Amino acid sequence: MKTTAVRIHGVRDLRVDTFDLPEIREDEILARIVTDSLCLSTYKVAQKGSAHKKLPEHLEENPVIMGHEFCGVIEKVGAKWQDQYKPGDKFVAQPNLGRADTFSLGYSFPYVGGESTYSVIMNEAIEKGCLLPYQGDTFFEGAMAEPLSCVIAGFKANFHLRDRNDYDYVMGIKEGGNMAIVGGTGPMGSLAIDLAVHGDKRPGLLVVAGRSEDKLDRLRRLYPVEEAAEHGVRLVYFNTSGHEDFSPAMREYTDGRGFDDVFVMVADEKVVNQSEKLLGWDGCLNFFAGPIDAGFTAPVNFYNIHYNATHYVGTSGSNTQDMIDAVKLIENKTVSVGKIATHILGLNDVPQTVLALPSIPGGKKICYSGKRYPLTKVDEFDEKCGQLEQELSAIVDKNGGVWSREAEQYFLENAPAI
Repeated sequence: MKTTAVRIHGVRDLRVDTFDLPEIREDEILARIVTDSLCLSTYKVAQKGSAHKKLPEHLEENPVIMGHEFCGVIEKVGAKWQDQYKPGDKFVAQPNLGRADTFSLGYSFPYVGGESTYSVIMNEAIEKGCLLPYQGDTFFEGAMAEPLSCVIAGFKANFHLRDRNDYDYVMGIKEGGNMAIVGGTGPMGSLAIDLAVHGDKRPGLLVVAGRSEDKLDRLRRLYPVEEAAEHGVRLVYFNTSGHEDFSPAMREYTDGRGFDDVFVMVADEKVVNQSEKLLGWDGCLNFFAGPIDAGFTAPVNFYNIHYNATHYVGTSGSNTQDMIDAVKLIENKTVSVGKIATHILGLNDVPQTVLALPSIPGGKKICYSGKRYPLTKVDEFDEKCGQLEQELSAIVDKNGGVWSREAEQYFLENAPAI
């Protein structure tokens, strides 16, 4: 059968192609992709082409499908897997295969990726548990299980001494401690706020720092300080724009003690250096941002490492357990990932949107892979005159300006096919 997909053919060369998929083998599964959440990682891949470690060589002759944050429906199941999967099952994909070459779903393969109408899920991915059952009531939230899982992984990767006089480390953020999210006004920072406030392990103080008051105001509306207080978290939004060095002012919120956990969401040398100054004794800095530059460096204070037991971690992606945890949080609505879906689009508009991602404000851009539709902010449908847009505008307004199950269902039923 044929599929239509966004494939990378080289540096900044993304195309919408229609081509034949091979018939599935007895150990494979055919899937219909419904949604894919566009990720800045795809933008980074597009800038480097085959030079990126997750992309194969010779893309010009052998292009691969993009999109690693996807959710869909199983269409056909090979004989090997018919006792575990059946047509009609919804799923989300864990792209990380755990391979030494780092090849992953939605980065590296010719027949599977979220930016496609249909994909063939190969045996390797199924055997490694990367095809996860999903019982949520929306596809767009399922497509954000992967980014949420990355935040979960980051929270798990931090660690702290159980006691000053022992070498026994406790994994995870410090419960009841001081946490800072620097550069936290983007979609990943938003998910980190949501998880910190509603997760099982919560800080006592959470300071979210950014340099745009408009973005901070949006976060205040989505994640009110009053709601955080109800969950035992003192939430503070801090604008860094007026500070040459933001660390002294931010440390004041901790009464000078410093932060136990600092998440850095921006790959900027100055930001990393000032974020290090936020650390208190046994403080853990998580460099969450993924730099494009393979030579990116920033100064490290080895005095604090030696005398104050400060330490650094970083995570890229997540593992299958993180994805399982993310799916559960979405299914039971502990974390409201739908709040960060600020744009929708069809498959036709993916190439130009990916290449422009850093310059497009807002949160997550949700691609409906079987649809043809221009990139549109979910709160700006009223600026268009079509009946589809007017209906969607009314639905979004009814839901407080946020994309929802009702909006998705109406869009899937009425938007034109690719």
